[in-house]
Amino acid sequence: MSDSPEAPAFLQGIEKVLDLLSKICLIIAGVALVTMTLMFAWLVYGRYVLNDTPTWVEQVSHLLLMVIAFLGAAVGVRQDTHLAVVLFRTTVPTKVRTVFVFITDVLMASFGGLMFWYGLQLTQFKWNSLIPLIRVPEGLRSLPLTICGALVFLFSLTHLIRLLLGRDERKDSIE
Repeated sequence: MSDSPEAPAFLQGIEKVLDLLSKICLIIAGVALVTMTLMFAWLVYGRYVLNDTPTWVEQVSHLLLMVIAFLGAAVGVRQDTHLAVVLFRTTVPTKVRTVFVFITDVLMASFGGLMFWYGLQLTQFKWNSLIPLIRVPEGLRSLPLTICGALVFLFSLTHLIRLLLGRDERKDSIE
């Protein structure tokens, strides 16, 4: 985000760590997307050429889809590219906009905290049962939700810190 000299050192350090986390999430989601694409190519080849459908593809693709969706959503919060309704924020004066942004960030941090808490409980509850056909813990299905919740909480919290320190550089767009 911002590395200008006025930014407090702790904020610069946090920003670098969170930027790294965001990049790691993007890489993992990208690898998951490519893997899922290759798996479906194998599924089609197996079904129509070999006449032997690989049954594990559907279960693994569900896991990969969770990784792609939830890590992508967390990165969207970090980069402020997630789906947002900004019409009201762009039509009001700057002071009112700041209040709207503050409320949005508090709600997003709260939502992320709840996602983490309940996702963790769901992951722990489901961990001892296995997903059919691939024999891995069922809790893996909700692990991306849990990780996303923690990341959304952290990313929203840093948005709040920057906002309160007068360092918020986000721009609303209705394009």
